[in-house]
Amino acid sequence: MKVVAIANQKGGVGKTTTAISLSAALADLGQRVLMLDLDPQANATSGIGIEPNSEGSMYYPLLGEATLAEKIVETHINNLSLVPSGMDLAGVEIELARSDDHLTRLRSLLDPVKQADLFDFCILDTPPSLGVLMTASLASADEVVIPLQCEWFGLEGLAKIVHVIQQIRESHAAPDLTIEGILMTMFDGRTNLSRQVVEEVSNYFPEQLYKSVIPRTIRIGEAPSHGKTIFEHDPNGIGALAYRTAAKEFLQRRGVKKRSPKAKKKNKLKS
Repeated sequence: MKVVAIANQKGGVGKTTTAISLSAALADLGQRVLMLDLDPQANATSGIGIEPNSEGSMYYPLLGEATLAEKIVETHINNLSLVPSGMDLAGVEIELARSDDHLTRLRSLLDPVKQADLFDFCILDTPPSLGVLMTASLASADEVVIPLQCEWFGLEGLAKIVHVIQQIRESHAAPDLTIEGILMTMFDGRTNLSRQVVEEVSNYFPEQLYKSVIPRTIRIGEAPSHGKTIFEHDPNGIGALAYRTAAKEFLQRRGVKKRSPKAKKKNKLKS
């Protein structure tokens, strides 16, 4: 199981939308996906049609009072499971900050799930901040995908998140952590600005930049309000097509072949 953090400390860049859409698209391509909602705002949870629930969040596992496996729930999407979030998760920041193992605790919780081999990918939806939950998420990940809005302010945010990733490496909490990809979001082909920002990122991160770009479309913004993915809300729209293409590129970059979707299996970790 590869652990992939979808991370950007800047809000409003399409981070949670990317976490949901990438998870759903990978599941549709036959990958067994677990999504962890680590943002106390619980937008990934509600955006996939599940009611936020503090009791079901990572709050108690991160405090050592439950296992991660106990919090995994199945979604209505085949091959996609979720650990939901809730407002109580905001309180864990203070508790974790006091512990010596705050950077590695989430990784320790993920280890039994990795060993059980029930999932191919674990997608982490991280908070839009540089707090303890964000750093713990990065330290538990094998790689990072950075959603980046096609605006100049987005470039400033990119520099910051790259710096944080370097700090995580140097702390030895995750020395092999890599930036797997940068996915450009809210692209508007009618403007020079969007093209210029993509070109600027390409100059500095040619290997990491995804060829796929996510367009600016109202349908992508509407989908979470209905508790649906973009593939359910507007399956034939340009937003759904873009995220499907990005998911295929995600797999191609790893040399993973598409599999036929299989029926859901019960979570053996709970038995």
